[in-house]
Amino acid sequence: MGNFQLYDLRVTVVAIEGRSVCGMQVGDYFELTESSRVRIPNGQHFCMYALSAVLPLLAAKQRVLDANDWMDRDSLIACPDPDERLIMRIERIGQRELNSDDLT
Repeated sequence: MGNFQLYDLRVTVVAIEGRSVCGMQVGDYFELTESSRVRIPNGQHFCMYALSAVLPLLAAKQRVLDANDWMDRDSLIACPDPDERLIMRIERIGQRELNSDDLT
């Protein structure tokens, strides 16, 4: 097939405007690298409900997007728990070249 570029991503908790019921704190994060590898720092966790809110957006944020695409400009996501109001930011932390033959 051929080579293509994907961004590695970091998703970081940037604000908790309510009460933290999941035990997360501002600064907690996970990284998505090498197309599909999720890495959480040792001794930390990431709430599954916060993860479920951000998951559908990650594949698009990994790709080069048109500058006019809203997905290229927007990077803040809210956890669905209304009491918590946890806000996360998706940022691109690097770019790597992958070969489509190596992936499914």
